[in-house]
Amino acid sequence: MNQEKIGKFIKDLRKKNNLTQAQLAEKYGVTYQAVSKWENGKNLPDMSLIKQMSKDFNIDINDLLEGNYKTKKRNNKLIYIFIIIVIVFLITTSIILYLNRDDDFNFKTLSNNSDNFNISGSIAYNKKKSSIYITNIKYNGEIDNEKYKNIECTLYESHNNTNIKISSCNSDKEDINLKEYLNEVTIAVDNYSRVCKDYSKENLYLEINATDTNGKITTYKVPLSLDESCTN
Repeated sequence: MNQEKIGKFIKDLRKKNNLTQAQLAEKYGVTYQAVSKWENGKNLPDMSLIKQMSKDFNIDINDLLEGNYKTKKRNNKLIYIFIIIVIVFLITTSIILYLNRDDDFNFKTLSNNSDNFNISGSIAYNKKKSSIYITNIKYNGEIDNEKYKNIECTLYESHNNTNIKISSCNSDKEDINLKEYLNEVTIAVDNYSRVCKDYSKENLYLEINATDTNGKITTYKVPLSLDESCTN
């Protein structure tokens, strides 16, 4: 998944609909700084917002996730031709639509069970693959002004007593505190080989390791939960 392409797509969509960043931000209950980060490819909207954008602006959800228009708008002449083709090849068209229906994405919300963190994200999935997006991680624990020389976070799946590393992110800055670091973190895992039905409601977790200037490592393990188990 290319965040820059998605950002340019959202910017183009906003301009085509004559909206300012502030107006788009108000529409979806975020700050204009958040919209700016989307358009600059530094962050992604929550999957629930992406799904709502596709409905509001009448665009294909796959187009938005890919960052380009693949679904072409047809003029009236092409529509008439298409109607004739549908009438002539009704059975064939029905079969094609049936075979392609598994490409539609479903969504489940990810959240956390820790008082010290506020995490939101989503799993987008169909019967062939799943994608995991975590776009908001906030530290709400005790005040921590410690400047760490390195912070890293890793997304794991716990499966059959085995911890499987899915994705990781490292800070490219030194002397940064935990809250500042987490404000910049986005985790995006596209085309993950496991399908959503393989997840239990609580087998994903985020591990955060912060190393101070003396080499001491503080570790936070944050369980993530699906709002409900996947059915397919």
